[in-house]
Amino acid sequence: MGTFSRQKFFQELAHGCLLPTAQQGLEQVWQLLVICLLCRLLWMLGLPSYLKHLGTVAGGFYTLYLFFELHMIWVVLLSLLCYLFLFLCRHSTIRGTFLSITVLIYLLLGELHMMDTTNWHKMRGSQMVVAMKAISLAFDLDRGVVTSVPSPIEFMGYIYFVGTVIFGPWISFNSYKEALEGRKLSFAWLLKVSVSWVKSQICLVISNCVAPYLFPYFIPVYGDKLLRSKKRRKIRWLLAYENTMSFHFSNYFVGYLSETTTSLAGAGFTEEKENLKWDITVSKPLNIEFPRSMVEVVTSWNLPMSRFLHTYVFKSALKFGTFSAIMVTYTASALLHGLSFHLGAVLISLGFITYIEHVLRKRLATIFNACILSRKCQPNCTHQNKKELWVYMINITFSALAVLHLTYLGSVFNSSVDYMEEDEDEITHHTIQKWSELSWTSHWVTFGCWILYRLIL
Repeated sequence: MGTFSRQKFFQELAHGCLLPTAQQGLEQVWQLLVICLLCRLLWMLGLPSYLKHLGTVAGGFYTLYLFFELHMIWVVLLSLLCYLFLFLCRHSTIRGTFLSITVLIYLLLGELHMMDTTNWHKMRGSQMVVAMKAISLAFDLDRGVVTSVPSPIEFMGYIYFVGTVIFGPWISFNSYKEALEGRKLSFAWLLKVSVSWVKSQICLVISNCVAPYLFPYFIPVYGDKLLRSKKRRKIRWLLAYENTMSFHFSNYFVGYLSETTTSLAGAGFTEEKENLKWDITVSKPLNIEFPRSMVEVVTSWNLPMSRFLHTYVFKSALKFGTFSAIMVTYTASALLHGLSFHLGAVLISLGFITYIEHVLRKRLATIFNACILSRKCQPNCTHQNKKELWVYMINITFSALAVLHLTYLGSVFNSSVDYMEEDEDEITHHTIQKWSELSWTSHWVTFGCWILYRLIL
């Protein structure tokens, strides 16, 4: 929107950013929303299961074509490879591990050799959802949660479920089968869809129209100085926070949009006795923007993916030790997200940050017998010190450190990275440059916390 005075900026904001952003967001997804609703209505007709599966496969295929055109073939090839593997290894008891390796090899080969990086990255989200569904199904078969290999049409219905095939989130095979029963339309369902949609559009507007101009216009900390001198050292952290906030709200937009599509298509509920709750939650923004700890942040960032990683990666790797399991989990997450230096660097850094924070706070909680763990204690916990002022101050200190880590790590995600996707050297240089400008603060703080933990061990 250029550089304006604050008065001129607010005059141009509505017509120059707010309305175009909201209009563009609706134009890109309205067909997806319609197909999700049609899928929901189809499931209510009492048709045979195979027709319901065929319907959602058709809807998923059409949606993939809308977003990726003929490049969708690479998503289809991945799903066929996964089912072929499950069928050929149907008598094995370690399908989850071997399928995980197979899927990761496919994703790496696809990124390196099968097609150009830009188009591959456009499909990254769908590829990741397909991979997570297939891997979780393989582990569930190994553990007896799913009793037998689904038929081809059942498997494809699950993989191409239109409510999750584009934006996610990951759902289990059993959740898909429950949704297939076709629950009645209700006010609670409509309210969930409507609220999630409104939240997604608010987050999109904040990401595009508020966060990038946060300090020059909305919170003029330095007044016009920030507009005239964006490279001065004292404002680098403010600019980094702007980048981080924009990145965060783009993630919340996708999260709330995926809640919308999943619920609209008839999934994303829990059932207690006869009480049906449309309660799917993908992200918890308040836990991220006002964090208790980095552990809470990574869990709240994408709850379904966090559940997937914990259930199928962390628990499987726990036999190698807690630290090893954590690093394997973050490495798996990095590989699922694709070969990108800035994503890998951030996720691996998060692995060290969350582990060191967890063990340090656990040790301090034991020494001081206080509720200062990474996660909030239950009301009936055995700690003697719970609501003392110094307990609050320690927790606030770690919250401030979490905001620092988030600002530092999020500084590498800005609009310029989107134009570098074909040049990994540029992305690497950009990441190192951004963290160098912030004096590698987060890494030094993490190292200091590790030293403190070793001293009091």
